[in-house]
Amino acid sequence: MARLSLKGMGVALITPFKSDKSIDFDAFARLLEYQIKNGVDYLVVLGTTAETPTLTAEERKQVREFVANRVAGRVPLVLGIGGNNTMGVIDEILHTDLSPFSAILSVVPYYNKPSQEGIYQHYKAIVEASPLPIILYNVPGRTGVNMTAATTLKLAKEFPNIIGVKEASGNISQMDDIIKNKPEDFMVISGDDGITFPLITLGAVGVISVIGNAFPREFSRMVRLALHGDYNRALLIHHRFTELFSLLFVDGNPAGVKCLLHAMGFIENELRLPLVPTRITTYEQIRRVLESLG
Repeated sequence: MARLSLKGMGVALITPFKSDKSIDFDAFARLLEYQIKNGVDYLVVLGTTAETPTLTAEERKQVREFVANRVAGRVPLVLGIGGNNTMGVIDEILHTDLSPFSAILSVVPYYNKPSQEGIYQHYKAIVEASPLPIILYNVPGRTGVNMTAATTLKLAKEFPNIIGVKEASGNISQMDDIIKNKPEDFMVISGDDGITFPLITLGAVGVISVIGNAFPREFSRMVRLALHGDYNRALLIHHRFTELFSLLFVDGNPAGVKCLLHAMGFIENELRLPLVPTRITTYEQIRRVLESLG
């Protein structure tokens, strides 16, 4: 069987809510069509950007089924299943219908602050139980612990079914170390829109993007240009979005991208507690940048 390739731009989908905080499936349908029509390479369902910790088990099931039915095989789907209870993650994997999905994205355990050996054993247990390939997700700003390059490389070399890492450590040296020493077909994927361009120049295969929710055509074009070595044109697009990269995270994710999508008319500006919408000042800054982008 051919090894799954996730080259290009994946989008970490938001979960749209109505004013009563229920899931807005009509808005979700519009967003999915917008993504596919504008050239995304794949979609990530129920990642951090989806506010997954605030969804019930039944709602997560509804989202999985809804996205799978609407997308209907038009682009690959990656499913987020992660947590800080290894046995719980394995149980969810074993009791979820994974047939519509191509891979699982699983975050480094948060809050517990495991050692590097604990992180290794966590992923070892998951990959040995999973029928789907696993993508590691390192985001120390959220989890409280960094998965080192040595741990990532050990997992990549020992388990062929661990096919890549979404790297959002912000540590370019660490990411470059992984790219330099990884197995040939192990994929390093940017987990941060703002460093996607430089990371591709080092050898990353693309990005799992937040800004792609709003600008799938433009940002995927930047990714493809960079992957084809057309760095000058890719850099022009990268620089167009530089101000937005920081604005989207100044009040936290996904508050920024939901604010942007609201300003574009896609969704209501609703999040579930403990997350709240952006400040008015941030909203106005995002709207000003949006107008300048045309």
